[in-house]
Amino acid sequence: MGIEGRYRAVRDEVAEEARACGRRPEEVQLIAVSKTVGLEGVQEAIDGGCTVFGENRPDQIMEKFAAFPQVEWHFIGNIQSRRIKDIVPCATMIHSLNHEEHADKISRVAEGLGKVQDVLVEVNVSGEESKSGVAPEAAPEFVAHCCALDGLRVRGLMTMAPQGDKAVADATFRGLAQLAAEIRATLAPPDALVFDQLSMGMSEDWPWAIAEGATMVRIGRAIFSDNFNE
Repeated sequence: MGIEGRYRAVRDEVAEEARACGRRPEEVQLIAVSKTVGLEGVQEAIDGGCTVFGENRPDQIMEKFAAFPQVEWHFIGNIQSRRIKDIVPCATMIHSLNHEEHADKISRVAEGLGKVQDVLVEVNVSGEESKSGVAPEAAPEFVAHCCALDGLRVRGLMTMAPQGDKAVADATFRGLAQLAAEIRATLAPPDALVFDQLSMGMSEDWPWAIAEGATMVRIGRAIFSDNFNE
């Protein structure tokens, strides 16, 4: 099975899992993380029906956005201040915002483009030193700072769970959902109305994330790797 077929299979599995959790399939957006493939691989996924991709490097999102501007490009990688000017023109959404100075600069660049940049705040729910993100206790203040910037629209939160332990992953995803609800309760319209996204779950753990309320799952290897299940 090629990329086109694997994308359709994963899309159907995501929809089925949503239904099994008592949710509507359209409540969960599948983001195809295409960082391991070139333009040909992206085209195959598009041929399979994919309209939303995720990239974690500025050069990659710039190249692929230029080649395929008709689909959405989400930036999900580590943000470098000097590359913000390259990311913002291409990104429908930035998932990995976790520094105030980056928020300020993204807002300025977006305003210069006549754009309001959709962002997610990355939270290190698990507390792992290897994970990026603001601490859960610092997240409400960070979100408030971002909401005050004219060039940003804060759409919700993002996290990554430790791999290999379902109980720990479940607790991480549940913790992000609870934190998002707490933060949303502190926001006034219009900020509260658009703060409705939870980006959590990857190739290894996305079904668990959907069960805990994920609205976006970031899946790469299950779509783009020939030997993911081997």
